[in-house]
Amino acid sequence: MMVAINIVPFVTLAAFWILILSEPSYGFGLYNAGRKVVWTSSVLSDVPAHRYSQPSTQLNAKAIEITMPALSSTMKEGRIVSWLKNEGDEIEAGEAIMVVESDKADMDVEAFEDGYLAKIITEEGEAAPVGEVVALVSALESEIEDVIASYEGGTVTTAEAESAVVDTAHVAGDNTVKPDVPFSQIDMPALSSTMKEGKVVSWLKAEGDPISSGDAIMVVESDKADMDVEAFEDGFLAAIITEEGESGVVGAPVALIAEEECDIPALKAYATTLSGAPVTPILPPVTNATPQTIAPKATQMATSSIVSGGRVVASPLAKKRAQELGLDIATIVGTGPNGRITAGDVEAAAVSGTTLSATEVTSTLSSQSWTPAPGVIAATPSARAAAKKAKIDIATIQGSGEFGRVTIDDVKIITGEKKPQRKSVVRAGPEVIDLPGDFVPFSGMQRAVSNNMMATLSIPEFRVSREIQMDKFDNLYKTLKPKGVTLSAMLAKAVALAVEKHPIINSSYSEQGGSPGVQYNKDINIAMAVAIDGGLITPTLKYANERSMAELGENWKELVGKAKSNTLSPDEYQSGTFTISNMGMFGVTDFGAILPPGTGGILAIGGTQETIVPDSAAVLGMKKIKKMKVTLTCDHRQIYGADAALFLRTLADIMENKLELLS
Repeated sequence: MMVAINIVPFVTLAAFWILILSEPSYGFGLYNAGRKVVWTSSVLSDVPAHRYSQPSTQLNAKAIEITMPALSSTMKEGRIVSWLKNEGDEIEAGEAIMVVESDKADMDVEAFEDGYLAKIITEEGEAAPVGEVVALVSALESEIEDVIASYEGGTVTTAEAESAVVDTAHVAGDNTVKPDVPFSQIDMPALSSTMKEGKVVSWLKAEGDPISSGDAIMVVESDKADMDVEAFEDGFLAAIITEEGESGVVGAPVALIAEEECDIPALKAYATTLSGAPVTPILPPVTNATPQTIAPKATQMATSSIVSGGRVVASPLAKKRAQELGLDIATIVGTGPNGRITAGDVEAAAVSGTTLSATEVTSTLSSQSWTPAPGVIAATPSARAAAKKAKIDIATIQGSGEFGRVTIDDVKIITGEKKPQRKSVVRAGPEVIDLPGDFVPFSGMQRAVSNNMMATLSIPEFRVSREIQMDKFDNLYKTLKPKGVTLSAMLAKAVALAVEKHPIINSSYSEQGGSPGVQYNKDINIAMAVAIDGGLITPTLKYANERSMAELGENWKELVGKAKSNTLSPDEYQSGTFTISNMGMFGVTDFGAILPPGTGGILAIGGTQETIVPDSAAVLGMKKIKKMKVTLTCDHRQIYGADAALFLRTLADIMENKLELLS
């Protein structure tokens, strides 16, 4: 009775400009008018992520498969409403290529990578099952005929054959008896076509919480970025299989959703078999046991609502509602599973005024204790496994967990993998700052940044610097600032006008058909680095040389707001043809920027400084002026020293003498 639940990932963490140049990840995505990005890998369907691999043809051409995406949890097949590209057309990353009709709505399907539409298999008006290949894309224009010939000859290795082997193996090895209750299983989604495993950064719902369609339930870290995962179906989060901080391969179960709240216990037991933990046996009642006095229900619930350390077990909605009503959540009697406080308990307490007194709460906390049976060592499963692997007697380890339980950190301290936490030193004067000292793994974005920084080592770059007098430019900025024009917008406009005079600065090195050359960019799109929480991103002012200062200023404010809220679309930070990095606001006067792969130049801008220069017209023969130093980093394969020098001279002339172009 299990129903496959579908989940939709949302991009929550914007990536630095170099993410767009990370290792190729072939695949396709879809979006609707609401600009929700939905990956069509196995995220939305039972189609494995390897459906977006590149099967080799008999002629060694790379055939990139486009499969029918699952646009909703009930969708079994889709109909091609229209193809937005024709066979032979060039495809750019982020470009919509077809419109698909599902049982819910019509959605555009966009490409992740550049290429050429080699073969349309499913024509307009025709339908195809979810996961079936509907078109083939070749990486190079010269390989189109090879891809078509291989397809018509039946030599392209299709994903159906591969997935059939995987699915058969999966079914053959699945001997777990599923509970006879309606439920849904959440699997680790494929958030990109290169993703092999994902890490659960955080659960946005707790076990037992109700889930509505559209609710974000967890945050998953992939090799590209962090994304929220939302549910399509209503239900209750019955069991979490993959905890926060743990990783799972794509397609592995991470949680179970119950349709009915009463089915949660059965699904929790089933979840232990999926996670590899032993199933807790159900013991028969002992008939000769000594009868015990059963405490009133309210007292039992009140006691179990507060666990060790004073943490209150309550649903997020209950905590929020208690805060709204001005109630202390710790004084409310819980009636949920294991004494969990629900939103209904909060409402009932608000109406009846029935809460625990401060004395009862204190008594509950102080009475909580636990002593293991003789010969039993209290330890977490991971601690036991680590101690066994290190050949350490776990009984010799002093536990630091609740009730003296041995944790994985205790074992790591013994083996030297982790340093013991120092006791805080009490001393007079300023408070001691607790500095980080642990190893912190890179996030998906940081790994991509590191890899691409290494890739820049192969680019032969050089730097050219020049000082620009800023007095007139600063006066113009003071005039335009009340109109909403920012300094960043003015710098972008000036740079764009200078680039317009020197098209080679707006180019990039490229190899096409095995022949090296210069790729000129028709549009001048100025990308500007912006620091955000966890990294950098480069919002792009498109067509900066053609637009007015007022329009650029308004656009820049909008882009910065989106960058800080992580809502930039890929086109708004991946379309730059020339980059500016400005650290003048941090007091930096001179620095060199690393050239982004795939572009020809990046301009590093330092802060403005006052300096004294000779002036024959001045009373003392000297005057004070403002100067700013800029440094241009270029790709020396197609841009030469003279090109860089002439560009900087033009930029200085615009900012010093031709300010009417910026007003």
